[in-house]
Amino acid sequence: MMMALGLFVFSLQTASYQELQHVTNWRHPSNSRVGNSPADQFVGKGEDVITLKGVIYHELTGNRFILDVLRQMGDTGKAFTLIEGTGKIYGLVTINDLDEGKTFFFKDGAARKTEFTLKLTI
Repeated sequence: MMMALGLFVFSLQTASYQELQHVTNWRHPSNSRVGNSPADQFVGKGEDVITLKGVIYHELTGNRFILDVLRQMGDTGKAFTLIEGTGKIYGLVTINDLDEGKTFFFKDGAARKTEFTLKLTI
């Protein structure tokens, strides 16, 4: 197991990711001041965004509908626990975006390879 998002498990048999990007931001709005340059003020932590980029080779996984499970999870609008295979707990995350691209097709139109990008917000 590489990672678990709720009951969905990222692995070589389901959907494996090749890149994990974790972006953290902090909020510093600018306030205009008369006769002086604007001043920034720290108002707290912003969103954490985790981006998973991966590839599914359907000849190896045997499952062409695995990303549909993630779509159904996203449709609920619920937050899911994200846990890395190392034991690191990211906490509750929501599914924001799922981008999917298919290439290398069989003669019946089924894709051999699907690349995906999944964006999650903590």
